[in-house]
Amino acid sequence: MRYRTFGRLGWQVSEVGYGMWGLAAWTGSDDELTRAALDEAVRLGCNFFDTAWAYGSGASERILGDLIRAHSDKRLFTATKVPPKNLTWPSRRGFTLEEVFPPDHIRRYVESSLENMGVESVDLLQFHVWEDAWANDDRWQRVINDLVRQRFIGGVGVSINRWEPENALATLRTGLIDAVQVIYNVFDQAPEDELFPVCRELGVAVIARVPFDEGSLTGNLTRASRFATGDFRSIYFGPENLGQTMDRVDALRSLVPDGSTLPEVALRFILANPDVATVIPGMRRPAHVQANIRASDLGPLDAGLVAQLRAHRWDRQPTSWSL
Repeated sequence: MRYRTFGRLGWQVSEVGYGMWGLAAWTGSDDELTRAALDEAVRLGCNFFDTAWAYGSGASERILGDLIRAHSDKRLFTATKVPPKNLTWPSRRGFTLEEVFPPDHIRRYVESSLENMGVESVDLLQFHVWEDAWANDDRWQRVINDLVRQRFIGGVGVSINRWEPENALATLRTGLIDAVQVIYNVFDQAPEDELFPVCRELGVAVIARVPFDEGSLTGNLTRASRFATGDFRSIYFGPENLGQTMDRVDALRSLVPDGSTLPEVALRFILANPDVATVIPGMRRPAHVQANIRASDLGPLDAGLVAQLRAHRWDRQPTSWSL
C-alpha cells in the first residue's frame, strides 16, 4: 500500500481507502464476509474508512466502530456524513439550508454518529449533499467551527452531488472545508476541469468515490443484470442507463493490458492523478480488498495508457435516476 498526504490536514492516508456504503444497504451483504474484508484491509495497510449515517441508518457506522476497537493498535482514519434533514439525495436547486442542514440537525447527527461508532471524535465530518448557494450562510459555519473547537470532529468535508463537480467551488473558498468527496473515474473526468485546480490551490484533500461507476467498471455487469428493489443500482442501471453504459464498457476492454483486469486499470487511472488523496472503492469480500490494494502496489498506469483512457470521458447531466 502506498500513502498520500490528506491535504492541509497532513494525515498520511492509504491511497486506496474503504467505501462502506455497500456493507449495509446493497443486495448480497454478508456480515461474516464484511468483517473478514475489513480485517484484511487493515492487515494490508488500508487506514481510511468512509461511511455515513445514511448507510443503513447507522449500521455502517457501527461496523466501523467495531473495526476500530478490533484494531486499537492501528491509526485508522474515520470519515462519516451528516444526512440531509429532508432525506433527499441529491440536493436540488432551491433547497434552503434550513430544509437540509439546520445547525441543530448537524449537531444531533454528529452526536448520533459518535454514539454509533462508540468514539469521542470522528476525523472527518462531511455534508452528504451540498449546494454552493449555502456557501456563505454563517449558520453551518458557526456549528462546524464549534464542533472542531470542541474536538468532536477533526476536519470538515463536502460530498458533491453526482455530475456537479463545480457545485462546491464557492464553499471551498470559504476556507472552512478540508476535503471534498467527488465522483471521479474513467468515465467521470469532469472534476479535473475546475474542482481539482481549486483543491490544489487551497490544500483541500480529494476523496475519489465511485471508482467503478457503481459496478460497471468491474466488468461484471451485463445487459441482463438486475438488482433487488431497494438496491440503489436497480435505479442507476435502469433502462435509461444500462445499455449505453455497457456499450462504453465494451469499448474499454481492448485497452486492458495482458495480466491485468478492468477494475485494476480503472483504479490505477485514478491513482495516476496526484490531486487524489485517496480513492474509496466498496469492498465486500477479502478477494475484493486484495485486488484493489494490489492496484496501489503496482503504482499508476503509464502515461500512454492514461491518455488512451482519457478518450473515454463521458460528460453527463444529473437526471431523476442519477442519485
